[in-house]
Amino acid sequence: MTREEKSQVIQDLTAQLAETSNIYLADISGLNAEDTSKLRRACFKANIKLMVVKNTLLGKAMSSSDKEFGELADTLKGNTSIMLSETGNGPAKVIKDFRKKNEKPVLKGAYVEEAIYVGDEYLETLSNIKSKEEVIGDIIGLLQSPAKNVVSALKSGGSKLSGILKTLSEKE
Repeated sequence: MTREEKSQVIQDLTAQLAETSNIYLADISGLNAEDTSKLRRACFKANIKLMVVKNTLLGKAMSSSDKEFGELADTLKGNTSIMLSETGNGPAKVIKDFRKKNEKPVLKGAYVEEAIYVGDEYLETLSNIKSKEEVIGDIIGLLQSPAKNVVSALKSGGSKLSGILKTLSEKE
């Protein structure tokens, strides 16, 4: 790879890192071609971009990015694959599901909404993070329940009140 090609790869990676708020680093070495293809398909279905990158190029892209990756740069040893996603828990769920049948991928670290997680032990925590859409849905549900209670109370109260008025008017 020429110096110009490397420079272009670093620029592309830097742009992708800047655009994405959820970045996972994983080790998929040791997967055979069939398993790698299955992992790529699972990522594609979950709207996750999976790329195998050179550690030195990714390290340079991380350092030239405006984001603070902290300890995540220390995980760039051995084989590294990068998973870019719009949802914070998407890659963790894919990794967790894929590991039901395989030992890999191993989570090296993650950058999720400016929080840094280093190590495979955070896989369960990351898979349980709610996505933005799930949190919005929960909030809407919570906001709707008091309104529904008020509406149902008014409806039932209104029918009771009209029944009482009708009974009183019939007695007169």
